[in-house]
Amino acid sequence: MIKLIVFKNNLVLVARVEEVAAVVPGEPDCKLTQPFELKGDYLESWPSYSSQTEILVSSDSFLTILEPDKHHLDNYQALTAKKVS
Repeated sequence: MIKLIVFKNNLVLVARVEEVAAVVPGEPDCKLTQPFELKGDYLESWPSYSSQTEILVSSDSFLTILEPDKHHLDNYQALTAKKVS
């Protein structure tokens, strides 16, 4: 499921989001696959200092999760299709 995630620190990512089981409260409970940071009208691979494409995060760091608009969804799908090939 491709979602737009707004974090409490104002970071905004577009990623494939999957819920994972957390054994202890506060442990990572979401897997983000191929996350990209929303930077104005374009997307930048996130985190820029790592080539890792799957990242575990704790959903309590999220402010909200939204459906991306068509423009950003299309851009994300184009960028991630290139990485899969």
